Amino acid sequence: MLRVGLTGGLASGKSFVGRTFEEFGCLVIRNDELGHEVLKQGGEAYDGAVREFGPAILHADGAIDRRKLAKIVFRDPEQLAKLNALVHPPVRERTRQLLAAYEAAHPDGIAIVEAAIMMETGSYRDYAKLVVAVCGREQQIERAMARDAITREEVLERLSRQMPLEEKLKYADYVIDTSGSKEQTRARVREVYEKLRSLKL
Repeated sequence: MLRVGLTGGLASGKSFVGRTFEEFGCLVIRNDELGHEVLKQGGEAYDGAVREFGPAILHADGAIDRRKLAKIVFRDPEQLAKLNALVHPPVRERTRQLLAAYEAAHPDGIAIVEAAIMMETGSYRDYAKLVVAVCGREQQIERAMARDAITREEVLERLSRQMPLEEKLKYADYVIDTSGSKEQTRARVREVYEKLRSLKL
């Protein structure tokens, strides 16, 4: 099984790229979604997050209000590091289990792990190939504001906590520019998919 990392920056189009790889038959594991799962009630990081950040981050039903939590951690690198220490280990373990199960069933398959901060955590080293999704900075800002209903200032705060896209490109085996139309992006994903398939032949 070929293990591939897929990353980019905030709202750089990596989720669209991941969905397109999925359409072509790849397994796609989304670490951001796993991060949400482990913070749900009963999840591996829930109790630790409530202890660390207090009951003020909770909705009335006891679920974590991710917007309130984000406001705390994205303004303070120490708080962000605390949250990452709670979330990343169970996410890594869930990813490991999903990859192992897929490899057992599809030894010749292509498994893609999509994560926002792969270089920052060093997890990019776990993959045979690395794909980086990129777009212009202003596009990132506009997309993030529209998608997450947050202010420009909040987007810039989040971007300041991530490695710049230009830096991430240095690690890439394949670059997918998402700044054009969806059709253009899909065509580029297909090109990269065919190259990854050829590595398996």
